[in-house]
Amino acid sequence: MDDWFTIDKIDESTYIISEYRHWEETHCYLLSGSERSLLIDTGLGISNIYDEIVKLTDKPVTAAATHIHWDHIGGHKYFPDFYAHAEELDWLNGKFPLTLETIKGMVVDRCALPSGFNIDDYEFFQGTPTKILHGGETIDIGGRYIEVLHTPGHSPGHLCFWEKDRGYLFTGDLVYKDILLAYYPSTDPEAYLASLEKISSLPVKRVFPAHHSLDIQPEILTRMKKALEQLRSEGKLCHGSGTFDHGDWGIWL
Repeated sequence: MDDWFTIDKIDESTYIISEYRHWEETHCYLLSGSERSLLIDTGLGISNIYDEIVKLTDKPVTAAATHIHWDHIGGHKYFPDFYAHAEELDWLNGKFPLTLETIKGMVVDRCALPSGFNIDDYEFFQGTPTKILHGGETIDIGGRYIEVLHTPGHSPGHLCFWEKDRGYLFTGDLVYKDILLAYYPSTDPEAYLASLEKISSLPVKRVFPAHHSLDIQPEILTRMKKALEQLRSEGKLCHGSGTFDHGDWGIWL
């Protein structure tokens, strides 16, 4: 639909599916093994991501959300086999803290919508996962093993996905180049720092964020951790402290 998606190849069995025509510039990731494929996030749901995925894999696809926000689960309706974290199941069952009208406003904001898209038809995905994640699991897709890391802060059930063999870290909304969001009531600045401490200790070779620039290096993990440690030492790692600009990234507390 009007070239809504941009596809980039990471390696022979790993792809990025991006939505650059929306201000969120959301990235989803398709990882294929010998037995099945794992789709990390399904994007905004503005256009049909399934039509792109079937061009890239002939394996059964499991969708795994980094977290249950509208811009990460919009295409879940095309993937009945999906995983979600235990702490965000209520958001899949009518209890998301934002109204549908608020979400619709963010969908159409600063966006070159594809022809034929009707915002009145937009829905916030609801459903029951085929597997409930807690963190610590390993997803085996056939010759590839993806570790599930519980990394709360941006949201209570936020997950990062770590592929040790390739050094790939898929960071969701925990790490990206822009203003990180940790001011909503459902966010937790202290937990954010603990999650950064967890992932910055990993031998990461490549960082794959859920939004904006893909030109992002592993060193940013340590920089973010140190910046939040400094905020904590100043008594500012809490809601209401403001927005802190660190050049190529910032955080809104």
